[in-house]
Amino acid sequence: MNMKTVLILLGLALATIFALVCVLLTRGRAPSICQHLPLEQEGTEDGQSLVFADLTSEEMVQVVRYLQGNLGVQLVDASHAKPSDNCIASVDLQVPAKAEVLRFLDGGGARPPREALAVLYFGNQPDPNVTEYVVGPLPTPVYHRDVTVQKYGGKVPYHRRPVTGKEYMDINTLIQRELKKAPHFLTACCESDGTDLAILTTAPRGFKSGDRTTWFVLFHNVAGTGYYLLPVGLEVLVEHRDLHVSLWQLHKVFYNGRYFASTGDLEQEFVAGTLEVVRLKKTQADEVLGSVRPRHSPDSPGPLHFEPQGPRYRVTDNRITFQGWSIAFGMNPNSGPRLFDIRYRGERIVYELSLQEALALYGSNCPGGMSTRYLDGSFGIGRFAYELVRGLDCPYTATYVDRHYLVESDTPKTNQNSLCIFEHDSALPLRRHFSDSQSFYYGGLRKNTLVIRTISTLINYDYIWDFMFHGSGAVEVRVHATGYISTSFFYGQGTDYGNKVGPHTLGTMHLHHMHYKVDLDVDGQLNSLETQDMEYELIKDPWNMQNTIERPYLRRETLEREDEAVFPLNVPMPRYISFASPNLNKWRHPRSYRIQIVSVAGKHLPTSSSMERAISWGRYQLAVTRRKEEEPTSTSIYNQNDPWTPTVAFADFINNETITNEDLVAWISVGFLHIPHAEDVPNTVTVGNGVGFFLRPYNYFDEDPSVDSPDSVYLSSEQDSGACGANPLACLPPTAACAPRLPPFSYGGFLNL
Repeated sequence: MNMKTVLILLGLALATIFALVCVLLTRGRAPSICQHLPLEQEGTEDGQSLVFADLTSEEMVQVVRYLQGNLGVQLVDASHAKPSDNCIASVDLQVPAKAEVLRFLDGGGARPPREALAVLYFGNQPDPNVTEYVVGPLPTPVYHRDVTVQKYGGKVPYHRRPVTGKEYMDINTLIQRELKKAPHFLTACCESDGTDLAILTTAPRGFKSGDRTTWFVLFHNVAGTGYYLLPVGLEVLVEHRDLHVSLWQLHKVFYNGRYFASTGDLEQEFVAGTLEVVRLKKTQADEVLGSVRPRHSPDSPGPLHFEPQGPRYRVTDNRITFQGWSIAFGMNPNSGPRLFDIRYRGERIVYELSLQEALALYGSNCPGGMSTRYLDGSFGIGRFAYELVRGLDCPYTATYVDRHYLVESDTPKTNQNSLCIFEHDSALPLRRHFSDSQSFYYGGLRKNTLVIRTISTLINYDYIWDFMFHGSGAVEVRVHATGYISTSFFYGQGTDYGNKVGPHTLGTMHLHHMHYKVDLDVDGQLNSLETQDMEYELIKDPWNMQNTIERPYLRRETLEREDEAVFPLNVPMPRYISFASPNLNKWRHPRSYRIQIVSVAGKHLPTSSSMERAISWGRYQLAVTRRKEEEPTSTSIYNQNDPWTPTVAFADFINNETITNEDLVAWISVGFLHIPHAEDVPNTVTVGNGVGFFLRPYNYFDEDPSVDSPDSVYLSSEQDSGACGANPLACLPPTAACAPRLPPFSYGGFLNL
């Protein structure tokens, strides 16, 4: 080997060593931290959206102080108020009248006074009642006015008030006292003295107006697991209408298919040996039916959602802007999420988009299950929207927002991080085409969507409420149900009402129905309702008169009155239903937004039912009415405890008024029938349990507005597809070669329990 060859080999060896050293030195080095770029400001941020903003904690405190000092009656803190006391039940924003708001937003008028709506329970009066006051102006109130009669046509009877936490505590004390009368039975049936049993309410509470008699279902309570799957077969009926707790009574007892007058009678039959008892064993938390504790150690982490250059949306106070969208958001403690003044490209499309109610109606051969019709608004859809778990309930890097509420207390509470906002890459093209003829090219756009999400835990169920805004100008509303199923003790012909999901557990059939208010303002307030669908016509073949052809054609119709614009649940309705403006697009079609419902709702309660009018909104998958300030909501928190004389009956909104070129509201029902099965244990999964609707532009634009998106991708056979300047996808490798700035994980969702 000559010297030249040796030097060459030595040089190669040194180069190899140098390369290896470089690799080793850089392997453990962390990538650079992603740098967030400033967003371009969209429109003006002049605080106009604050006209819709939820009350601050400070404003709530000022309202409470004002009421305590100006009503002339003693007010007890609702957290420990007896039925015979006066108390402040809740304080929330009084949303100003639409005409006032539009004068302010669009006409340069004065900002409407900021006011609160306070609900008070007056139990310490000759005529106990519920009264609602508007209090203002905020932040320093100087006036209040009673709006109860104006809103409801009369006083709200006291028995219609929602049950408070203090009332539930007093009922629990009564039940525990009565259970002590059956010690031998409880030991035999449940290995319990009664104090470790969970007690679950049902609703409504009786069979006629004025009743306040509730079935309570008892369960084994194993810490850290869902007691809802562990019924012990015992249910009790409690009468709790009287203002004096000492006069409340246990009226009836149910056990394993039999009814008894009292727990004493139940104990007597057990001791006499005439009662058939199913002996249940207590189990450990990690073995119990329905445990959601992990069964395996963590695996490698899954995909991570992050924005290499920071969020592309902006959140300012209660306003979100994103690629042409502008939305004001908030939360009603009773009815839940509400959005206002939804605009796209500067034009208002929706004035109000709000959840109204969530109904869960059950069947069972046990009294508690068969009589349950939960109206979750009376419990508090917004109030029970707790902190979201970062990285699971929402993307880790989402923006999290606190929500404040004042319910059953004189002190505001905060559900921190209980609403999230994020941009979602659905891993699906919004649109695309690959051309393989004439010319060769590809054009497409990722389906990136702005999502506003909150999740309510209403006893056993968790509802995931999503509001999504697409680059095509479409709005999507969706709800998923998860959490625990509600169950009954399995006996007799239980499978007529569900499926057996445990040794003694019947997963009871039920339906979920949700109701939304959509106040569309399509190119102005004045809209009409238009429908389009297809028919076939049989014609002779124009180029050969001996043959015929079935030709589809469009059947168009403008609906003129409210009675024409109600579409019963589970009855086919026109496939295209649109709110149409009198103004035309470039192609001479009315600028419109289409309502597209995605729902598999169960059957509505028969109209012959004595309580049906309280949920009469559920008759219709869609009903369109003229907007009226005196019809702000389709239901009331008072309907739950007196559905037989509902405070608000949606059916009364429909009175055949004209709906041509008027300010219209769409009331939309979505839902599904749920027959629980083995795979609902431990929790119902969201897969297949999501319903909702779309608001889609229909000739509103002259073309798909997403063509203006900076995310659009175009590739051709004549260009360099790897050039970052021409193809945003080619920019991803260098742009995403950084580590996201992840905040430390924390969770405080148990603070307000």
